[in-house]
Amino acid sequence: MTQAGHTFVTAPGALPLLGHTLGFLRDPLRFLRSLPAFGDMVTIRLGPFDALVVCAPELARQVLVDDRTFDKGGFLFDRSREFLGNGVGTCPHKDHRRQRRLVQPAFHHARLPGYAREMSAQARAVAGAWQPGRTIDVLAETTKISLRTTAATIFSAAPAALRDSLATDLATLEEGVFRRMLLPPPADAVPTPAKRRYDRARTRSRQTISRIVAEYRADDTDHGDLMSMLLAAQDDLAAPGAKEAKLSDSEISDQVMSFVFASTDTLGKALAWALHLLGGHPRVAERLHAEVDAVLTGDAAAFEDLPRLEVTRNIVTETLRLYPPGWLLTRTTTADTELGGRRVPAGTDVVVSPYQIHHRADLYTDPERFDPDRWAPERAKSIPRGANLTFGTGARKCVGDSFGMTEATLALATIAARWRLEPVPGRRVRAAPYALALGPKGLYMRTVTRAGQGARRPQR
Repeated sequence: MTQAGHTFVTAPGALPLLGHTLGFLRDPLRFLRSLPAFGDMVTIRLGPFDALVVCAPELARQVLVDDRTFDKGGFLFDRSREFLGNGVGTCPHKDHRRQRRLVQPAFHHARLPGYAREMSAQARAVAGAWQPGRTIDVLAETTKISLRTTAATIFSAAPAALRDSLATDLATLEEGVFRRMLLPPPADAVPTPAKRRYDRARTRSRQTISRIVAEYRADDTDHGDLMSMLLAAQDDLAAPGAKEAKLSDSEISDQVMSFVFASTDTLGKALAWALHLLGGHPRVAERLHAEVDAVLTGDAAAFEDLPRLEVTRNIVTETLRLYPPGWLLTRTTTADTELGGRRVPAGTDVVVSPYQIHHRADLYTDPERFDPDRWAPERAKSIPRGANLTFGTGARKCVGDSFGMTEATLALATIAARWRLEPVPGRRVRAAPYALALGPKGLYMRTVTRAGQGARRPQR
C-alpha cells in the first residue's frame, strides 16, 4: 500500500520489522487511547502494514460519511470478508446502494413490533431458567438470548441443529479473524491447527447458510422473518425482470451471515457489559429496577413499553459508548484526497476507532465513568456532533441500529424485572478486544431473585 508515514506523525515505540504490533497486541485499547496525544491523525505500523489512525471526531465523521473516497477495506475488513462475504456491512461502495435498498425493508420500523415480541420472549425464557443464588457465565447466557432471538427473527423455520452449528462456527471465525489480520502473506496460509479450525468453520458455516436459503426457497412460504423478507425483496430502481432487481442466493447468504454475526455476537456482548456495569453501580441498578417495576408491572418488556424505559435505554447507550462492539473500523482511500488539510494518497489504510473517540476527555466529561445520565436530553445536547460512533454514521450507518437498540433495551428490562446480578468476589473482568466485537472476559455473576412491584399485566 502507499506509505502514509512520510506525511503524518508516526506513533513512538515502533520496532524494526514489527512496528507497533507488540504494543497493539499486548493491549489494543490502551494503545489506541494513547494516540490522540500525538495528533488528530497518527500513523502506526503493524508489521508490514502502515495505517493512518484518525483520532478527531470531525475527521472520523468525514471518513465514514464519504464512503466513495474512504471505501470499505483495510486489514480488518479484508479479513472479515473472508467469512462474512459481500453483504451490506462489508461490500464496497459500488455495491452498497443497491444492497441497502434491498435489505432496508427488513428493518423497517413497522416490522419492529413483531421482532420485539420474539426478543422479549427469548430473554424471558433464558432468564426464567436461572436459579436463585447460582453463579452464571453472563456472556454465555446473554449470547444464548441473542442467538435465540436471531433464530426467531432471521430464520425461524431453520432446524435448531443448523442454528446451533452456525453459532459455534461463527465464534471460531471471529476469534480467528483478529489473529489473521496481522499476518501478511504467505504466513497467513501456513496450515497451523488454528488455521485449519478457521478454514473448517468457514466452509461449514457457508454450507449451513446455503442449506437454509435453499430450504426457504423451496418452501416458498412467508414466515414473517428476515429471511423471507430478503427472498421477496425487490429493487424498485432496477428494470422489471432485471437480474439485479432481486438478491441472488449467494447475496442472501452474505446478508444472513453478516446479520447473524451482528445480532448474535455484538448484542450478546453489549448486554453482558450492561449487566457487569450495573453490578458495580448499585445506585444505577436501583433506578433501573424502580423503572421496570413501574413500567412492566411484573411482565416481560414489550415494544409499547420502550418510550417509558428511559433509564434502561440510557444504560444501554452508555454501555455502548464505553464498550462499542465495533471498536475498530478500517477504510481504504480510493483516490488521492485531503483530510484535515493534509493530503492522503490513494491506497492508504485509514483506521477509525469508536472506542478511542468515545474515551476522549475533551468530548465526554469523565469519560471512564459509567454515567447513563449523560444521555438525558438536557445533557446529551452538550455532546459534540460525531462523538458517538456506536453504529457508525452516513450511508454506511448500521442498517440494524434500531433493531439492536430495541433488542438490548427489551432484554435488559426483562432481566431486571426478575433478577439482580451481583459480582462474584475475586473474579477479574476485563475487556477482550481480540475479536471483531469487544466483549468481557471472565464475567461471572450471582443471581438474586427480586420481586417486582405492582400487579402483573395480562399475558399478551
